Amino acid sequence: MSSEFSPGEGGRVVARFDAAEISLLRSLVSMMLGLVPPGETSDDPLERALGIGGGEAPSDPVLARLFPSAYDDEKDASEFRRYTEATLREGKRADAQTVHDTAAPGRFELTPEQAQAWLRALNDVRLTLGTKLEVTEEVHDEIAMMSEDDPRYPAYVTYDWLTYLQDSLVRALW
Repeated sequence: MSSEFSPGEGGRVVARFDAAEISLLRSLVSMMLGLVPPGETSDDPLERALGIGGGEAPSDPVLARLFPSAYDDEKDASEFRRYTEATLREGKRADAQTVHDTAAPGRFELTPEQAQAWLRALNDVRLTLGTKLEVTEEVHDEIAMMSEDDPRYPAYVTYDWLTYLQDSLVRALW
């Protein structure tokens, strides 16, 4: 794969991707948009205006990873979630949509704000895939020992590629 990020003029980031990489990336962020529905808000008009929603922790392991509890105490965690999760969900969806809308084959530039959205979205996609694959710190050793015929191989290589992209983007930003 030929993807990379590099610093551009005025805080912009230059990105280079081939068509297959863009197709894969758009597919992954579309998956995120399907996985993370908009935040539920209260029936109360004031609470809805303030983005206050339910306080239930997600039962799906991926969503639990993307929206972890802020407190060990269930009551405190629920109350915190009630005030923050709808906004967090909307932010994750906006970041994924930014990647989907700005990703293009060839060379393109990202504004500093778009680059930050890409960084957050890449992290969310990595967390999602890593949770589904039950990735451990030994992921690189696992990939090295895995046969290319292993049905898990494409998913692990994709996870590794996302790690590379995230690192490349961080380096371009700083």
